[in-house]
Amino acid sequence: MKALSLGYAPPRLNFSSRWTPCGHQYNLASARKCERRRAMDRSSSVRLTKLVVEKAEARDARYDLWDLDLTGFGLRVEKSGTKTFIIRYRTDGGGRSAPRRFLTVGRFGALTVEQARKKAKVLLGAAASGNDPAGEVQEKRREKTMRELLDFYEKHGCFIQRGIHKGKPMKPLTKQYTMARLRNHVEPLLGHRRASEVTSGDIETFVADVTAGKTAKDEKVGPRKRLIVRGGEGAARKVVRDLSAVFSFGGRHGFVTKNPVEDASVRKTDNRRERFLTLDEVSRLGEAFDTVEKEGANPKGVAIARLWALTGCRRNEIAALKAHEVKLGSNLFEFDDTKTGKSIRPFGPAAAALLQRLLKDGKEGYLFPAEKGDGYYQGTRNVWAEVTKLASLPGVTPHTLRHTLGSTATSSGEALALTGAILGHANLRSTAIYAHVQRDPSLEAAKRVEKLLAAALEGKAIEAQDAETGEALPELDADMIRVLAERLSKEDSDAARLRAIMAQVVALNT
Repeated sequence: MKALSLGYAPPRLNFSSRWTPCGHQYNLASARKCERRRAMDRSSSVRLTKLVVEKAEARDARYDLWDLDLTGFGLRVEKSGTKTFIIRYRTDGGGRSAPRRFLTVGRFGALTVEQARKKAKVLLGAAASGNDPAGEVQEKRREKTMRELLDFYEKHGCFIQRGIHKGKPMKPLTKQYTMARLRNHVEPLLGHRRASEVTSGDIETFVADVTAGKTAKDEKVGPRKRLIVRGGEGAARKVVRDLSAVFSFGGRHGFVTKNPVEDASVRKTDNRRERFLTLDEVSRLGEAFDTVEKEGANPKGVAIARLWALTGCRRNEIAALKAHEVKLGSNLFEFDDTKTGKSIRPFGPAAAALLQRLLKDGKEGYLFPAEKGDGYYQGTRNVWAEVTKLASLPGVTPHTLRHTLGSTATSSGEALALTGAILGHANLRSTAIYAHVQRDPSLEAAKRVEKLLAAALEGKAIEAQDAETGEALPELDADMIRVLAERLSKEDSDAARLRAIMAQVVALNT
């Protein structure tokens, strides 16, 4: 009777009670089982000291030694001889019906007995107050890492989160680029971190590392295919916006409590794009088109580039243009799907003439089909590189032509609402204005703007003239523009009064 030899007398069973001391419904077998467990617990209870812990030897099975001074604090000795301090408690502040929990405090050696005892007191005190330290640890282990959050975001979260298209899925190409940035920059630097533990300081460090090129790589990933990641300031700005969307999505799904990007001192906006071509530069571009075409460049690539310049459409809106989207009778594009959804755009006579030649054979499907296989022609990169080189326009992109049309429209006197209609803008202000713009005035605006661009492509120059008198208008310098703006802010701006004010300003400055 080992229990009795240690000076312990088990309590007598109370057969009048319906429940055993261990909380089981009474029967003789369960009562004896509870008594054996209580005796075993008592028999393995000692006052834990450094000497006791050091002398505890490994056995054929794992066993626990419980401290006599601090209830619930003990030492677990593994078969391997590893010794770990543990605590045990019941959840919800205690009670025999509450689940029992075990939690590791620390390993002997890394912690002394007294250090472990102090830590155990804090944890047991929290448990007595109704907390669940072991449950919190388990919950923390279940938290998503950034890599897991990116996996979840790719599967469920790649949709537009702001604006009039909020809730719509990303375009396939947009999703591809977004996830490529996140995988190539966020995953290497933050992928192993728990999402809930990423701070604003971590975001600032992350942006600095991407800017410095720490995620840059150039590696072969398949036959005639390489993965090139450059990093840099522009990449950092783009990926930090993507990352902010990931954290906002994670917050709505309960994976994080806040978005650390919002408080981080990092730049989230791109440089303002101010580059556009002057009419002289457009003339050089037209000469380059003629030259590459004569030298045998792919006519599809040249035609696509010409339409970029004449229409101001986005790159893939023209490259992936379908025959049924071209309405030659009304000089309109009716795009099925663009960056801003379904869109109607006007185009002028020069673009119409080019499109008519392309459609003369009753073509269906893509207007510029791929050379091999399905899909549309995607070889414009080489043609464009050659054109910009011949025209001495380094750094100019197809999107620069879109800015060029917008700047040409506004500088030639077209209203901002008409310019927005030509470009197919879809922000709130442009949409509100566009709702009241008829197609006829926007078509006339497109014709007037395209006339200037088409003439420049042919090497001709058209001088801006007064719409009523046909006389050339004098150029206004900065002082004249300032005076005109001051007068307009004080005067009624109807058409007749506007002409009178301009005449007065010109007279005062000549």
